[in-house]
Amino acid sequence: MRCEVVAIGTELLLGQITDTNSSWIGEQLAQAGIDSHYQVKVGDNLERIVECIGRALSRNDAVICCGGLGPTQDDITREAIAEVMGVKLVRDDEIGERIRRMFESRGRTMPANNLRQAEVPAGASPIAQMPGTAPGLVCPVGDKVIYAVPGVPSEMREMVLGTILPDLQRRAGMTAVIKSRTLRTWGHSESGLAEMLAPRMDELDQGGKATLAFLASGIEGIKVRITAKGESEAATNAIIAEEEKIIRSILGHCVFGVDEETMETVVLDRLKENGWTLAVAETDATGGLISMRLCAKYRHAAGVFLGGVVVNDHESQQRILGVKPAPFPNPATTAELAEAVRRKFGAEVGLATTAVDDSVRAPGMRPGTVFIGLAFADDARAERIQLPGDRERIREFSVISGLNVLRHRLSGR
Repeated sequence: MRCEVVAIGTELLLGQITDTNSSWIGEQLAQAGIDSHYQVKVGDNLERIVECIGRALSRNDAVICCGGLGPTQDDITREAIAEVMGVKLVRDDEIGERIRRMFESRGRTMPANNLRQAEVPAGASPIAQMPGTAPGLVCPVGDKVIYAVPGVPSEMREMVLGTILPDLQRRAGMTAVIKSRTLRTWGHSESGLAEMLAPRMDELDQGGKATLAFLASGIEGIKVRITAKGESEAATNAIIAEEEKIIRSILGHCVFGVDEETMETVVLDRLKENGWTLAVAETDATGGLISMRLCAKYRHAAGVFLGGVVVNDHESQQRILGVKPAPFPNPATTAELAEAVRRKFGAEVGLATTAVDDSVRAPGMRPGTVFIGLAFADDARAERIQLPGDRERIREFSVISGLNVLRHRLSGR
């Protein structure tokens, strides 16, 4: 079973919106065991959309069209699919009524043009999941199929997971269960991880029950995805669990989380387990990014993350935290900032970041030199790390690196 993704919208071609939908759909298809060899983008032009869908259908068993299902004049995916199918659009009164009820539930009157969204190609059926006003569609074309989903990511994902993937697997006659588990790592490069895992990957290539793949994800770390196929969910889970045990034995402590866990949720949960609280002092090294990411995980941060301050210059460091200025970032000052913010908020743990950039001439240090300070009741110290890339990349890597240093300390390493 082969499936192509066609992303529709002129804004995608102009770079006004980044097409994250296609990459997500591609990942889901791979995990479901569906081959996907092409992904294309096309603007809001009927002739070109028809051409793209037709070409995609000619070389695949299925096509997923993403976008162009709204109520405005440039939303023409429905018209294009109807032309490919060789049928007319027909009004689905049930869909129209559902859209009307959505507006009324929000205390609003439905604009007349929203009824365009109730027009579907003859022979097509709506996708059961309909979290917004744009209905998804399943459009049979002989023994092939075209799916249409809206471009709103949350709506698209619900339809893909709820209807499209199961339908593709049914059409493919798949009875096996394919599942994946993602190990999140930090501390080694992608090439370094590949080198460490090369012997294991060779073994799997020669007849293993699982496959491994790498995905560098910036501030989220580097992911190692384990995918397995089994006769049942229990059998597949057992294969993945055994492979995860082997991978962890090879990679060791650089594995910090699984699947949806992030570095900040892991750190916050470990602090909570210890009954400890955290406060953060940030300079322009991270500029508030650590505090922002911790606050975003409100369920994990509640009662743990007490607060943070951004002290970009010497005056604010001394006025707010009482730390005397130093001519350039150094371990002693960074450790002092961590201790000062710990006391300021009455926390058990203080975390601080400083960094050398192009504007600072520090002896023996080059841009990308970052200091991570940690303070506990009986100890305050700082670690020096060297990070690659431009200023923005260094800032982002400083966030996960700082939290990773704290993770290791909380684990007694």
